[in-house]
Amino acid sequence: MSGQGNMDDEVVFAGADCVSLADFMASGLFQRTYAEGMQLVEETSAYLDGPGREAARALPREASLAYAGESMRLTTRLMQVASWLLVRKAVHEGEMTLEEANSEKYRLATKEIARQPRFDGAEALPARLQELIERSERLYARVERLDTRLRSVSPAIAQHHPLADQLRRVEAFFRESLATEFPRPQFGRRKHRPE
Repeated sequence: MSGQGNMDDEVVFAGADCVSLADFMASGLFQRTYAEGMQLVEETSAYLDGPGREAARALPREASLAYAGESMRLTTRLMQVASWLLVRKAVHEGEMTLEEANSEKYRLATKEIARQPRFDGAEALPARLQELIERSERLYARVERLDTRLRSVSPAIAQHHPLADQLRRVEAFFRESLATEFPRPQFGRRKHRPE
């Protein structure tokens, strides 16, 4: 899958500390990341259940252990990515709230696993498995960056929302109107004097 579109979107988001889910969805990056993630899950599953199983039988002991460890990490990494993508899709489609999606339950929980050095003997693994591992690591890193930015959306972002200025003006108008209609009584207000 070509990474040019992904790279362009990454450049757009690179300068932003945080990104709203709407911006993320509108960029097209979600659709491409979703398609890439699901395709990689299918490719990995097909490989590990077929050619990979055959290839693993022919490996020497150290490489065989590396195969077991790396394939477990690969599967875990991809399941986390797929889960994250499905949750964000559910939020976008109104099936889940943003608060639910940002809860601990749906956090990327495999950061330590994803960043571990490769197992001894990993260099002897079949080229196809190594390719799947590298692609999964790049995809996981992208999702992790996006997750950080999406989780950083705070009330501060709301201040830059296109409607924020209008809402502030409406609020100011109502405050002025209320102050005119219902002036505050000024009874017995004493100025504070320094001791």
